[in-house]
Amino acid sequence: MARSPRAPWKRQNPRKRAGKASRHLSPAQKSAAKAGARRAGRRYPNLVDNMRMAAKKTSKAKKSAKKTSAKTSAGKTSAKKARRRTAKKTAKSARKRSTSAREKDPRGGLTAAGRKAFARNQGARLRPGVTKKQSEMTPQEMRRKGSWAVRFYGRAKLPPLVDANGRPTRHALSAHAWGEPVPTTVAAARRIAAKGERLLARYRRATARA
Repeated sequence: MARSPRAPWKRQNPRKRAGKASRHLSPAQKSAAKAGARRAGRRYPNLVDNMRMAAKKTSKAKKSAKKTSAKTSAGKTSAKKARRRTAKKTAKSARKRSTSAREKDPRGGLTAAGRKAFARNQGARLRPGVTKKQSEMTPQEMRRKGSWAVRFYGRAKLPPLVDANGRPTRHALSAHAWGEPVPTTVAAARRIAAKGERLLARYRRATARA
């Protein structure tokens, strides 16, 4: 036959046995214990009433701890995902910058890799700029360089030729890829455009004779 548990007032305080400090009921818990005693017909709460209130406090504390733990865990998971997304974006941006650096000639224009990428992405076949002397150009090369010069530097409103630090922009640096001095003023850009007009005129004369 199983032995019935000893009454709580005959058992040693488990917290005292574990070397921990005793816990006291809050004023709200004391009031609740008194109300429970009155409902049971007792003038004052006994040990069982107080133990019941203490057990409720422990249960609430455990639930609160579980909720806090769940929120903390969810927050950690969300933070990990955010860090992974940030790392992916950073790596992707670094790859783009690296690819862009390989495709753009720092002196102006595109590299061979850049022209291949442009053809792959845009479907257009770009060729290197014409850097020959005018006397060595074919009519087609005159047409290409003349068209570029007028298109880039003959437009009514020119894009900026230098940045805030006084360095040539990519638009200005494109002149280097065509064998021309990099313009940093509007007057210098217009001189390149005028040269382009002369090249186009020579091209038209050469094709007319043919």
